[in-house]
Amino acid sequence: FDLTSSSPLLPRTPAPQVLGWDTGPGNSLLDLAVQHFSGGTKTYDKDGVWAASGTPSHALVEGWLQQEFFHQQPPKSTGRELFGPDYLHQCLAEAEAENLSPADVLATLVELTATSIVHSYRNFLPQMPDQVLLCGGGSRNLYLKERLRSHLAPVEVLTTSEAGLNSDFKEAIAFAVLAYWRSCGIPGNLPEVTGAVTAVILGEIHHYPHSQA
Repeated sequence: FDLTSSSPLLPRTPAPQVLGWDTGPGNSLLDLAVQHFSGGTKTYDKDGVWAASGTPSHALVEGWLQQEFFHQQPPKSTGRELFGPDYLHQCLAEAEAENLSPADVLATLVELTATSIVHSYRNFLPQMPDQVLLCGGGSRNLYLKERLRSHLAPVEVLTTSEAGLNSDFKEAIAFAVLAYWRSCGIPGNLPEVTGAVTAVILGEIHHYPHSQA
């Protein structure tokens, strides 16, 4: 699971059905909140230490989870066009009404991310996964990882780096695979994930002539 975007989910079956969608804000609201509270001096909460020092408001999380996107059936996708600055300002206004400290707000946003992921698993997967692999910048947030483990227990929660694939190279590897598939004429999209009508070959190959000396 990429904490900055959607990732396919691969059940352990002989012919796996691939499912994928965005579950919600990922790490985006948390990063925006850190920038807000730090006056722009920080762009993320290293190791989740700041959020871990706060106390989440479960009442706010329950209210935020009523957002229509969380209940929309997959395939679906979102980003900062929904979970961006405007959405954060709404969250901050509600948190201010509850007299939450900055640390409490960050803890509450972490809880929203964790519970939105678990909500998606429980409502849209045919069964809970055996293992969850995290990647993206949010996978380094130890507090977020801890909250996911708590909500998903006994499901094993690891980072892709712990499973043998350095998360820093994940996108480079993915695009290399897509380029290889393009050269072989293999479709590179997943209609069940993107909502496309059919599988298609992605990208174009352009051959440039060698320059003459």
